[in-house]
Amino acid sequence: MSTGSAAAHDHAHHDHDAHHGPSGLARWLFTTNHKDIGTMYLMFSMIMFLIGGSLILSVRAELFQPGIQIIQPELFNQLIGLHALVMIFAALMPAATGFANWMLPLQIGAPDMALPRLNNWGFWLLPPAGTILLMPLVLYFFGIGTGGADAGWTLYPPLSTQSGWGIDFAILALHLMGISSVMGSINVVVTILNMRAPGMTMMKLPMFAWGWLMTAFLLIATIPVLAGAITMLLTDRHFGTHFFSAAGGGDPILFQHLFWFFGHPEVYILLLPIWGFIPHILETFARKPMYGYKAQVWSLVCIAALSVIVWAHHFFTAGMPVQALLYFMYSTMSISLPLAVLFFCWIATIWRGSMTFETPMLFALGFIILFGIGGLTGLVLADVAADAQYHHSYFVVAHFHYTLFAGGIMGVMAGVYYWLPKMTGHMYNEKLGKAHFWLTAISFNLTFMPQFFVGLAGMPRRIPDYALQFTEFNMISTIGAFALGLSQLIFVYNVVTTWRGKGEKASDGVWEGTKGLEWQLSSPPPHHSWDPQPVIK
Repeated sequence: MSTGSAAAHDHAHHDHDAHHGPSGLARWLFTTNHKDIGTMYLMFSMIMFLIGGSLILSVRAELFQPGIQIIQPELFNQLIGLHALVMIFAALMPAATGFANWMLPLQIGAPDMALPRLNNWGFWLLPPAGTILLMPLVLYFFGIGTGGADAGWTLYPPLSTQSGWGIDFAILALHLMGISSVMGSINVVVTILNMRAPGMTMMKLPMFAWGWLMTAFLLIATIPVLAGAITMLLTDRHFGTHFFSAAGGGDPILFQHLFWFFGHPEVYILLLPIWGFIPHILETFARKPMYGYKAQVWSLVCIAALSVIVWAHHFFTAGMPVQALLYFMYSTMSISLPLAVLFFCWIATIWRGSMTFETPMLFALGFIILFGIGGLTGLVLADVAADAQYHHSYFVVAHFHYTLFAGGIMGVMAGVYYWLPKMTGHMYNEKLGKAHFWLTAISFNLTFMPQFFVGLAGMPRRIPDYALQFTEFNMISTIGAFALGLSQLIFVYNVVTTWRGKGEKASDGVWEGTKGLEWQLSSPPPHHSWDPQPVIK
């Protein structure tokens, strides 16, 4: 479809919508259009990101100095557990699904997602789930109930079997979010396999589609295991079973096996979509073709396959036979090989390219450097002997924030800046975008780099009080955290003003040298993306 015809098509459709389609609230409640649903996922994700961030800022305020200052220990535990659950299940996963809804049909030449009603339902399970997750904490401030989930995001028994009703709310919320994720995944698989444009073979798929295809398979494979584990936990709590109670013949370590069979692939579920679109950003702003397309595809496949056989490295210290320790150590380290291939391909893509440093490129480069630190420190934790020292220390906290904030959230931000002009038809404010990047990168390192050192020195995580020797590094970390939180307000302002049409008009290609079908449609794309489908030569 030529760009001119797309624009005409767009105008005709907006005219059509104004007369016939539902408007106002009904448009959003009943929509089956992939772009509207993608927008709702991204909006929900942003709101939950701000809530999750504000929860942890009160924790960092408490840790500014030793001693109990602001928050009692029981509330401290709730804030840590809810921060993690909100960020993982309600901020990062919906952001990735939002991009899938928005971009996959545009990139593969499909008119919409394959299962549009399922798509709508998948989204509308999330706002109730988010509300259910946070409700016990809100009620706690009004003196009702025992507060939110306070057993960490991993919900380990025996703590979670003896804890208050916040755990029950968290279990229900996780079930709803899990159902939503599985529905979204089925939709992605069916769309990619069945609705590609004529002539688009699997090896011509955009890298983002490969990243999401692997993510979808992992979600379908592992979410039911999590659902089983938390259902068993629920029956232990209320129906007299003893799955995880040693006194009744059960085994608390069984829960850890079930949880991490989901929990380790979950890390890749959050990162694979981002590893899919980072190469698109790099090739655009390096003005060079993507390096090693096939190598990257097979690396994504290998990482997805390996991720489901390494789960027990999360509890090396729980007591395992030496053979099991060796197996999980070597299998965990083996994931670094396909990941190294990805890094090599990303660096080779930008090597000697004529690079420019617009905001999406800054975030993509920041992602490569900082996520690299996350990957390397993960290799340290995979060593059984070293892990005995680092386990449950702040070293782990720093490691997974370099993985999930620098890798996950900064990756999502790269995608937002890259595609926002295409979604809205307007350019964001580039100066604000660059300010947001530099403030985020500096304050992120200020927050989490000190945590590697207090962790190495032996400071355990999830404690509201600590020894005097850790004071200075904790103060630096807290100052960094507040700076990091405040700098996200620039991001919110920039996105919201662009969405409301304040920036200059975006061209159809948006960036110089963009490749891919989505850049051939108008900005913003027409209501029905590809009608008729393009033919790939």
